[in-house]
Amino acid sequence: MEKLGLDPNFWQGKRVFLTGHTGFKGSWLTLMLQQLGAWVYGYALPPPTDPNLFDLAQVTQALVHSDLADIRDLQTLKTAMQAAQPEIVIHMAAQPLVKTAIADPLDTFSSNIMGTAHLLEVMRQTPGIQAGVIITSDKAYLPNATRAHSESDPLGGHEPYAASKACAELITLAYRETYSHSEQGPQLASARAGNVLGGGDWSPHRLLPDLVHAFAEGRPIPLRYPEAVRPWQFVLDPLCGYLLLAQALCQKGSEFASAWNFGPDLDSTYTVGELSAHSARLWGCETGWVQEPGEHPAETAYLRLNSDKARQKLHWQPKLSLEETLTWTLNWYKAWHTGQDMARYTAAQLAVYLEKLRLLEPAR
Repeated sequence: MEKLGLDPNFWQGKRVFLTGHTGFKGSWLTLMLQQLGAWVYGYALPPPTDPNLFDLAQVTQALVHSDLADIRDLQTLKTAMQAAQPEIVIHMAAQPLVKTAIADPLDTFSSNIMGTAHLLEVMRQTPGIQAGVIITSDKAYLPNATRAHSESDPLGGHEPYAASKACAELITLAYRETYSHSEQGPQLASARAGNVLGGGDWSPHRLLPDLVHAFAEGRPIPLRYPEAVRPWQFVLDPLCGYLLLAQALCQKGSEFASAWNFGPDLDSTYTVGELSAHSARLWGCETGWVQEPGEHPAETAYLRLNSDKARQKLHWQPKLSLEETLTWTLNWYKAWHTGQDMARYTAAQLAVYLEKLRLLEPAR
């Protein structure tokens, strides 16, 4: 299997400031960075759900330091970042849910827009940072139902969450063009990933957590938009892309300072309804799905990402098929339901994934 360009020698001892480290993706990324030998300094609000991956996987043990604080608190953020003296900043802290954004748009705008601006301003005032990767979303694109989105497509948002992520992209672009145009750095890039799946996500209004709850209770899952198409992918695949991007920014500078898509293979397409039905079969559940009654907020019916740029220039590619993604994810939740040690189980899944990257030797 082709080896990706992720270099453990590069990451060994690297000081990484990671916002959003208590969340689902942030917890996985913290563990991945630890396995690569990085020193991780986390900054985030407390875990947003109970249960949560941060606690179950004992992520605290993978951190050099953890600040539980708000990205909108400019002075606290500045103090934390300057104390960490990072070489790399990865910004994942955000309000991540469409339905929550519709219910409380001002909180979402302040977190996702001003929080990003605060992060970039503090980076500008902190010496020694070589690279910053700002994580936004595939929903930052102006909806287009005819083809997969490429990085040059127009940004836009027809609901508050999408609009907030499009704004975060524009703020990143403004800081990059105004302050990071020299090779002195920090070099800035943004990353847009698809709908990630993996063990340890209990966020409300997300498909796999809702499915697992329904399977455990033996009831059909109500779906708002069963015909909607989304770019489903395993959580570690885009996280690997973020790290490849940060590595390239440090090693090659402005050549990689731009926007990047990290999505699944374009021929791997499931609707929400198909993914739900297939997940039920893998779980061994007889229940299916039903149409959720009532009116629902408008959402994009067709959303795909073209990741040719990342494949060609970063030599990135997804390592898990959609079938493997669902199997790994549902097995994680089954392990949790049966009372297994989830710190050990999570570490084992991460080790197998790193073996796929040929960064670890297979266990004997």
